[in-house]
This record gives sequence, structure tokens and C-alpha cells, in this order.
Amino acid sequence: MTLPPSPPPDAGQPVLPGCARHPDRPTGLRCTRCERPACPECLREAAVGYQCVDCVREGNRGVRRAVTVAGAELVSKPIVAPVLIALNVLVFVITAVQSRSVMTNYDGSDLFTDWFMRPILVATGEWWRLVTNGFLHDGIAHLGVNMLALWFLGRDLELLLGRGRFIASYVLSLLGGSVAIMLFDDPMTAAVGASGAIYGLLGGLLVAVLKLKLNIGPVLGVIALNVVITFSVPNISFLAHAGGFVVGAALMAAMLYAPAKQRGSWQAGAFVASAVVLAGLTFYRYNELQALLLGG
Repeated sequence: MTLPPSPPPDAGQPVLPGCARHPDRPTGLRCTRCERPACPECLREAAVGYQCVDCVREGNRGVRRAVTVAGAELVSKPIVAPVLIALNVLVFVITAVQSRSVMTNYDGSDLFTDWFMRPILVATGEWWRLVTNGFLHDGIAHLGVNMLALWFLGRDLELLLGRGRFIASYVLSLLGGSVAIMLFDDPMTAAVGASGAIYGLLGGLLVAVLKLKLNIGPVLGVIALNVVITFSVPNISFLAHAGGFVVGAALMAAMLYAPAKQRGSWQAGAFVASAVVLAGLTFYRYNELQALLLGG
């Protein structure tokens, strides 16, 4: 943007007024909207002439911002997904340093021992394991596969949902996977990984593709491939994947199919309801396992 130069003061002419925002800067320029004096730094190109930054800001207040189908403001790049990846990598580095291995980082790592998921340990009061297990990974390959999936799924869904909705969906999907293990798996089962949350993103992507009437073939292909991997590779928790998928798909449906005029209330209600249901199911299983511990 090229602004017209401010004419230099002349000894034979009156002294130029100071800029409205920078009184120490004499200027011969004015805002075409409010007609206040403005230096070149305070002017922005408008449809006709130049307007000061205050008028531009005031004019933008009445402009309706473009939003996605989920009600999120349009942004150019994701932030939450890269941060989640960084957190997972950081936790892995800590466990690898503690265990002195990137392949068996579970062996000798105090952080791994304190954070992995096991229903019977949750029943002893260690509630944090329902969430912390989602940031642990068993070996560098496990981490790499999950973080690659998180990047490809997360970057697009974050732009669609916005940061707040994306974080809520990710955390609740992670909890959905943990609660499924808590409810239906052996109490002594150990589980780690971001897979529950990632499958939640995958379930959400399926719903989004259906809502936007896009080509569903590639998404179904990815889901089919993941189902094959889940049942063919040992030590992969189908329950964590299924729990995360169901929660993620349900939340996405609530967000995208909510009435436009009441979208915020519906979405907030869906998040709260999901959290309450997951907490209730966990508490139910907690009581069962408590009885088992006392009986044993």
C-alpha cells in the first residue's frame, strides 16, 4: 500500500496539525471518514481514499465474520494440533530418558508407571490415569504412527471446529476410549496411547464428510484400514478405539447438526452431557471394582 506523502511544512504556511493518535507528528493528511488529521502510519486504504485505524476498527464491528459450518471463525492455520503433538513428543522424550530406551521406554520410567491406564488402579483413586495414558506411547513407532494421524486429522478438524471445540472433542474422545476400557476390559489391562482421541477425530471426520456431502470413499477406506490394523496387530485396544470413535462421532453430529440460531447452546450442552455420561459410567465401574477389591 502506497500512501500519499505528507507535505512538508513551509515557513510561509500555517503549522500543520498533529496526528490525532500521534500529536507529535505534524501531518497534512486526514481520514476521509472522520476527517481527523492522521499520519501515514495511522491510515489504511479504503474503498474511497484512506481511513484512520479507529474508523476501520469501528467499521469492522458491524461486519459479520465468516464462520464454518460448526460456527468457528475462519483461521488460516492450526495451533492446537501441533501443540498436542509437541506435548506427546515431550512426554515420550521424558520416558525415553528415564528408561534409556526409545523402544522400551515403559521399562524403568517412573512417569510411564505413574501415568499408564489400568482400571484396577483407577479404582484405587488414581483418576488421572484416565487422561494421562493418552499422552504415553509404547516405543518410537507407536508415537510416530499416532502423531502422523493426529497431524493429518487434527489440522483440518481444528480449522473446521475452532480451537475450543477441537480441544473439547479431543479430550472427551480420549476419555471415551479410557472409559470403554474401564467398563468392558479386564481390570488388570494396561493401556497407553492417543489412539482413543485420534479415533474420536476419525469418527468426527466421518460425520463432517456426511454433513458437507463430500466424497465418503476415502474416509471409509481409512476406517477400514484402521479396523484391520486394530484386529491384526497384537496389543492394540479395540475398546479404546471404539470408545473414542463413538464419542467423537456423537460430538461432531451434535456440533454440525445443531440449529444455527441456538448452535452455541446446543454445542455446550453436548459437551457437558458427554462429560456427565462418561463420569457417571466411570463412577459406576469404580464402585464395581471397589467391591471387587474389598471382596478380594
